[in-house]
Amino acid sequence: MSDLFQLGDKVIKAEELLDLLKRYQLERDFCRGIVIDNGIAEANISCTEEERMRAVEDFAVQQKLTSPEVREAWLKSQGMTQEMMVQQVERKLLIEKFKTATWGPKVQSYFMSRKSSLDRVVYSLIRTQDGGLAQEIYFRISEGEQSFEDAARQYSKGPESRTGGLLGPVPVNQPHPLIGKLLSISQPRQLWPPRQLDVWFVIIRLEKFIPAQLDDAMRQHLINEMFENWLREQIQKLGSLQPIGLGAASQS
Repeated sequence: MSDLFQLGDKVIKAEELLDLLKRYQLERDFCRGIVIDNGIAEANISCTEEERMRAVEDFAVQQKLTSPEVREAWLKSQGMTQEMMVQQVERKLLIEKFKTATWGPKVQSYFMSRKSSLDRVVYSLIRTQDGGLAQEIYFRISEGEQSFEDAARQYSKGPESRTGGLLGPVPVNQPHPLIGKLLSISQPRQLWPPRQLDVWFVIIRLEKFIPAQLDDAMRQHLINEMFENWLREQIQKLGSLQPIGLGAASQS
């Protein structure tokens, strides 16, 4: 095997590749690919010829490769051959089958462990740095003297003022922990008195609680999440790429 590679007019030595991967921030992607391929091999994941051809057809539809001429032009623009495209499509198919086979059976229990952070909320927020004003606004809203929406547009100092204080839907754990805790124990339309949060005084009202459901979209989201968690763990175990003596290896 040659220790030299050529890209246009540039000749690259094999021992330079590692530094180039690091410089172009491609080392992690390289390691990611190695981990995924090893996982697929160890799990003995494969696909049938029918699955492969169906995946290629679906890919052609997605890329609008409507004729042999269009496909040939697309392959040329991508610097690929037909065989390389099929290999790329097949690898994506194998990755999805690997994810489903490995983490699909774990979705239900993972969903239950994550449900509290997957629930979403729509809520209203007013924030001001004036504690006295916050208290006055709260009493106006609670007494029906002013709507939350109007008060938010008039007094709130964040971007929520443009929406009448309305935010979401967002995961219940996305806002500040203090806000998230209030929302998690709120009833719809429950208005909370001002709470101090750093330099702000905030008034919170839950508008709608949207419990997470394990539908097809959520199932795929959680499978992807478990897959990415596994990938991070495996890449951390690998550590960084290290040379082992290319010269000695090529002479042996």
